[in-house]
Amino acid sequence: MDPVTLARLQFGVTTVYHFFFVPLTLGLSIMVAIMETLYVRSGREVYKQMTKFWGKLFVINFAMGVVTGIVQEFQFGMNWSEYSRFVGDIFGTPLAIEALLAFFLESTFLGIWLFGWDKLSKKLHAATIWVVAISSNISALWILIANSFMQQPVGYEIVNGRAQMTSFGEVVFNPNIWTQFPHVFSSGLATAAFFVLGISAYHLVRAGENCDMHRRSFQMAAVFGVLGVVGVVMTGHSQAQHIVQIQPMKIAAAEALWDTEDPAALSLFTVGNERERRDVFAIRIPRLLSLLAFNQLDGKVQGINDLQAQYEEQYGPGNYVPPVAVSYWSFRIMVGAGMVMLLAAFYALFLTMGEELLERPPRLLRYFPLLIALPYLANTFGWLLTELGRAPWVVYGLMTIEQGISINVGVGMLLTTLIGFTLIYGTLMAADIYLLAKYARKDSGDLIRLDDTPETAVSLASD
Repeated sequence: MDPVTLARLQFGVTTVYHFFFVPLTLGLSIMVAIMETLYVRSGREVYKQMTKFWGKLFVINFAMGVVTGIVQEFQFGMNWSEYSRFVGDIFGTPLAIEALLAFFLESTFLGIWLFGWDKLSKKLHAATIWVVAISSNISALWILIANSFMQQPVGYEIVNGRAQMTSFGEVVFNPNIWTQFPHVFSSGLATAAFFVLGISAYHLVRAGENCDMHRRSFQMAAVFGVLGVVGVVMTGHSQAQHIVQIQPMKIAAAEALWDTEDPAALSLFTVGNERERRDVFAIRIPRLLSLLAFNQLDGKVQGINDLQAQYEEQYGPGNYVPPVAVSYWSFRIMVGAGMVMLLAAFYALFLTMGEELLERPPRLLRYFPLLIALPYLANTFGWLLTELGRAPWVVYGLMTIEQGISINVGVGMLLTTLIGFTLIYGTLMAADIYLLAKYARKDSGDLIRLDDTPETAVSLASD
């Protein structure tokens, strides 16, 4: 019940809620843009139906993401005013650019796209959704640039106890962003792909006859799923190697590696005593952690105990160990969900190569709606590892979490708003899931059969 814990809980709750919507926005915007482009180029009505069906779900998700994201901006100036005072000259710049450029561009053109179906030419209308898709991902880029400064501070100097920017270029081209943004971008593609795969599979299994719109959606999502998940794996590997260099304590916590090893073993399963910083039971694969960290079987990976001693000497007395159990299991849930997604994506791609979707849907297809949860698990626990694994730093090596909390915010204020935000956001989450489920279960109306000609269009349901 201390202010620091409550402020962290409040920011964690609002961020987890917000990040529930972001990856789907990033990936689904691109998929909808491609669907409309196919409609414009081919003139086939099935692609228009796909665009409208998935576009409606995209808009619902986008609206909820906007609502949940606004509160976070205010928390920086209220709960975390000391943090904002220290780093605001740097952190505020990419956030301002994101809001004034990318977000306004994104929201404006989304409105034009929504209300311009019968008012704009086909090509111009398709161009508006491409602006939405590109600006959505540019918006994510600027936010990650701000976050990257917290992970790896560059382009600054300390003046009168505050961090001031010395090079805008160094901040924008932070080395951390080259691994972080591709990872988030790939996770967006994977999230959208499994969202489309699950809903399309539901319709394909449910339909007594073939539904061309959802068959084509499934095929497109299978390709996006493979690209997205493979991208997540490859960029995640690069990101882990970068973290070994800039935040070795995060990797040590994620592996429950108490003592430095050379070569280092990868933990398959560890039960540790976090208080005494030792293993109770562990199964490890020799040399594999060194291989993943340095692309060779030999290589020193620093352990928690040695890093703690090093940081005490460098920064002074204190506990520099993040929550090990949370970091360790967050990493494994993220990776485990990713591995299942990889298998499922390749299986979906295999199905699209044959005649299975044209004939009777395979039995395993009925389980694809359940797989929609996997990217959300991976995204959430990946974020937890990224942020909690940096503890006790709010800006790595410069400011601790305790130093960033506002001195004027008390326990009563924080507890009241924490409960309020949790209840409000929980209601919004329930509303979002209800709306997505409601419209996802509906047929798209005027679906097109396999020959895909207007003359054989059959109205299966109203929109």
